[in-house]
Parts: sequence; C-alpha cells; structure tokens
Amino acid sequence: MITLSNNHSFEHMAASGALAFDGQGWPWEKPLKWVGLFNPALFTIVIKTLTRKPRKGNLRWYNPLRCIRFLRGGAVNAVGLTNPGIEWWCKTIGPTIDQKKLALVGSILTDNNNEELAEMAEMLNPYDLVGLEVNASCPNTTGEMLGNAAKVIEGLQKVKAKTRFPLLVKLSVLHDVEYLVPRLEGLVEAISINTVPWSKIFPNKTSPLARFGGGGVSGKIAQPYTWDLVQRLASLTSIPVIGPGVWDYEDIARLRSLGASAISFGSIFMRYPWRPTLYVKKDRKTLTQYI
Repeated sequence: MITLSNNHSFEHMAASGALAFDGQGWPWEKPLKWVGLFNPALFTIVIKTLTRKPRKGNLRWYNPLRCIRFLRGGAVNAVGLTNPGIEWWCKTIGPTIDQKKLALVGSILTDNNNEELAEMAEMLNPYDLVGLEVNASCPNTTGEMLGNAAKVIEGLQKVKAKTRFPLLVKLSVLHDVEYLVPRLEGLVEAISINTVPWSKIFPNKTSPLARFGGGGVSGKIAQPYTWDLVQRLASLTSIPVIGPGVWDYEDIARLRSLGASAISFGSIFMRYPWRPTLYVKKDRKTLTQYI
C-alpha cells in the first residue's frame, strides 16, 4: 500500500490514460458498469496525460484501434499523447471532480521545457486531486526527458516548488535509475513505470505501428523489462514503487514479491476492460482474509 502525504492510501491504480481524462472510463468501457464489471471507484486513477497546448497525436475517437495493436500477451500503442490541452481540462473536467467519489491523480508532460511543466503543475492546484504525476517517459515522444536524467530531476524540482499535491514520477526502462534514485529521495512519493519502446523489446522487428514511430509495448510481453525495473528500484530506494503490467490475476502477487508497494493496471483495460475490476475485488477479498 502507498500512502501519500495527504493521507490518501491506495493499493490499486489505473495507469495514465486507461480511464480517460475524468476517471470515468472511455465510452466503450462504460456499458460494463451496468453489469458490475467496471468500477472506477476501486482504483486510484491517473488521468490521461495533459500537455500545455492541445496535441493531435495519433488517437482518433471514431477509430481507437488505429494506433493500438494487440499482441499475444500484451499490446503496443502509439497514441502519441493525444489530448485537448491542460486549459481544456481545467475548464471542462477539473471543476466537476470530487475526491469523495473518485481519487484522481493529475498527469503532465512537456517537451524539454521545465518552466512550462511547473506552470502546468500550478494550473492544477485548484482542483480536487490526490496527487500529481510527471510523465517523464512517454515512448511516443523524442523529448529530452526520456534520455536526460538531470533534466528529469530539474523538472521535478520545479514542479515540487509549485504543486500542492504529493508528487509521483513515471519512469522508463531506458532511464539511468542509478543516477535518478538518490536524487528522487525526498522529492517524489512514488515511482510508476511506463510502457517499453518497441525497439527495446524487438530491435530487429518492424512494429505494426511503425508509421507512428513504433509505439510502447505493455502487458505480459513487457514484464521481463518492467518487472526487472520494479525489482531494481525496490532494491535501490525506500520510495514506493508501483508495479505495472498485470495481465493475469497471479501477476499481482508476483509484483508484490518483487517489491511493488501498489499495483497498476494499464493496457489490460484496453484488451480485457472487465478484468481489472474483477481482479481488484478478488485481491481485496484475499487481503481482508489475512488481516
């Protein structure tokens, strides 16, 4: 379990983008509510990442599978940070959220402009969030934040000075965590892990989303990479690590054994949108039995 400085505690998280910009889920997920197979209230939800200005990206609402391909035991996506921009969110979504109904974590990203990142963090202060995640690792961008660890630390320091929320950072398997981790102590309250760039897992194979840059791989097929990072981080720091890549129910226990303090559900929402709710209900029941 992870407890943030505002006393919000959680064991199960919906990764950024899994449940849209408001935590209620995408249109194709909502009908599952009617039969009890989809319950956003069970999760601490990271909203889809916002940028300072609207970004078209590759996602088209009328054809969401345009930039997603399902693999055996996972998925690759090249959504490309499609979003209407932070000002839209602040006007349209922010005033409607209620922490008593849904626990939402903001998510922000910028291309190499840490002053802009801090500005975005300050823009979210009026809203009823439980935390703020800095996405320093989107595989669908070429921003310096993915390759420059010093730039990540600088950005987090600037955000920390402006935000009123507990701070989380989303890292990549490409990051120099030996450099980052000592500098994250006292700066962030949890670490999450992003999808793995296609070229990292399949260096000699063309991605089905090559026209969009290749995309990020997630799910069971990415576990050898993301779970190795969970174990490395847990051995390097006392900062809680959020374990990604759940595909089967048994993955939850495996992630905890590697040192994960909370469990994140991401692309499984795309492939099997009912599974996270069923898994969390079962996990909560199991945990209760041991209390």
